[in-house]
Amino acid sequence: MIRSFRLIRVAVLGLALAWTAPSFAQSFEGLDLGAQSKKKKRGSTSKKKKTSTRKSRGGKATPATPEDTSEDASASSESPAGALTPAETAPAVPAQPAATPASTPAPAPTPASPPASAGGLGLDLTSDAPKPAAPTMSFDAVDVSGKTADRQRLDVAVSLFKNDEYEKAAMAAHELLGDAKLAGLHTEARYVLAKSLYRMGMYHSSLGEFSKLLALGPSTKFFKTSLEWLFFISRKTKNETVILDEIARHANQEFPEKYRNEFRYLLARYHFVRGRALDQVGQPADADKSFEEVKRLVLMIPRTDPFFPRAKYLEGIASFRNGSRQKDAASKRGNGEMLASVEAMKEVIRLTRPMPGKSAEQAKLDKSLRELAFMQLARTHYGMQQNRYALFYLAKVERGNTQWLESLFESSWANYRVGQYEQALGNLITLSSPFFREEYFPEALILKAVIYYENCRYRESNLILQDFERTYLPVHDQLESLVKKNMDAGEYYSVLAEVQKKNKEGLEKNETDIILERILRLALTDQDLRKTNDSILELEAEMDAFANKADTFKYSELSKSLLEDLKVQRTALISKAGIMAKGKLETELVALKQLLANGLRIKFETTTKEKEFLEEQLKAGGRTAIVKKYKYSVAVPDDQLYWPYEGEYWRDELGTYQYTLTKGCIERDTANRNVQSAEAM
Repeated sequence: MIRSFRLIRVAVLGLALAWTAPSFAQSFEGLDLGAQSKKKKRGSTSKKKKTSTRKSRGGKATPATPEDTSEDASASSESPAGALTPAETAPAVPAQPAATPASTPAPAPTPASPPASAGGLGLDLTSDAPKPAAPTMSFDAVDVSGKTADRQRLDVAVSLFKNDEYEKAAMAAHELLGDAKLAGLHTEARYVLAKSLYRMGMYHSSLGEFSKLLALGPSTKFFKTSLEWLFFISRKTKNETVILDEIARHANQEFPEKYRNEFRYLLARYHFVRGRALDQVGQPADADKSFEEVKRLVLMIPRTDPFFPRAKYLEGIASFRNGSRQKDAASKRGNGEMLASVEAMKEVIRLTRPMPGKSAEQAKLDKSLRELAFMQLARTHYGMQQNRYALFYLAKVERGNTQWLESLFESSWANYRVGQYEQALGNLITLSSPFFREEYFPEALILKAVIYYENCRYRESNLILQDFERTYLPVHDQLESLVKKNMDAGEYYSVLAEVQKKNKEGLEKNETDIILERILRLALTDQDLRKTNDSILELEAEMDAFANKADTFKYSELSKSLLEDLKVQRTALISKAGIMAKGKLETELVALKQLLANGLRIKFETTTKEKEFLEEQLKAGGRTAIVKKYKYSVAVPDDQLYWPYEGEYWRDELGTYQYTLTKGCIERDTANRNVQSAEAM
């Protein structure tokens, strides 16, 4: 009996061992991996808290969005002073262990050996009872394991990004985007790709990828942070208008609070540019709506915000435009708009005063904006016949600054209006110096001829007009030829781009090229066209930068894809620049026609006056004169030194010339006989 009981115990022990044997098969089929995953989860609790990882209802860990991560706060170091920046680093995507989905059955516990004293031994040895089936993984569970491996591929891309290996990170993310089976990871992969391109300095390529993310709609994971990146890219590109269309496309979305005012400014800028374009194509009613939208958006920006001065400047320009249009109808509203423009510009000047504590970049932005505000104040007063106020504001523009030459030219007209001919001619000497030979001021010669005409110096006036025709008549003919060709928008830009290329490469230019170079400078006086041209050049430089990348990146599928996208962007920008170039050339052609007509009119008047003078001399036996020598003095203030001008130019003397009229009309009052006709030019 004892022996039999021992045999039974041996049999029971054997069965127990047989029952536990499938555990080796479980390890082969992957259940032990699930157990390890659970063990890793328990051990990584503190790590999840550190990276702000949240759990979904199904128990699956999801990476935190950029708003939840602390590392994005470091992005502010790359922003200009006084401006807020979007998140710049990748969202924290921890290297997650394989998480067991809720649908996967947990492995069954291994039963312990039955106790020896159990009644009936717990086994029916008389029948062949089926053994409990070993827990196996379902097909879905195996598929989850495959997705985990894919997730690890994305984590590798994120890790490369964090290690500053941006080219490798971009290629790894692009490889994931090329696999249609991994559609669930495409959004995150594109986000990593877009940020990697930004870090590589490829801002236009980065913008293209962020645009694709935004096109997925506001319900997608990285929509809000992609909006933030638009602002960041706008600060890195030479021309902020490259993102204005994208900003306007998502104008109805709720932007993060820290970027809301910047968004309002950029949207106001978009409507301002759109309004100007509508004016140029003869749609003033639609332009009115755009300029009203500019004013509405500016009212939403607090006065203390860094973007308020720039927005206020746009408001002032919009008011000036409205006042100019309504003033023609002699309406009170037009004068009200002009006064509103003046007050807006004064506010800009107050807000941009040099103050301690501003960064160098912010101080530079303020100085440029302050200069533009002074110029606009001068133009507003000049348009309202308040010439001395205009001179006061033009004198505020510092020597050598961006607007300095323009201020000299415009002050010449204001000085002429108040009869200060010597000062007007002194400014024109600076504009005609060899240092500014490439600048475009055709009206300067007309003004010079008018001043000589007003002072009865008819022969000099005619010589100046001949010089004007010799210089600008070929420009007029070439302009007319270009406009009449009625080319595609892109072709108009190509003509100008060819001139830029020759200048850049130092190629020899023929006479036509020299004229086209003048036309190029003429076209680029339009600020929006110049900025668009800068964007095209910047984009082309980015395309050329691919040649300097490592071979693995240079010859990758990603590079091919990015280059194709950049070509599409370049085509769109060229079309936009071509439309603006054509509009600018047409406008300047009309202006040049008017100047040439004015020149002919002055020439006719000059010839007539000279004929009358000769006839009077003949009648009086040569005793009649219309010109006399003026009394003048070379005395100057104690802090100045008189130095006679003998044809040479010194850079430090530019802008300080005082022209002395040594002779002129016998009757000084006759110098004002045709002022009104000259002002109408």
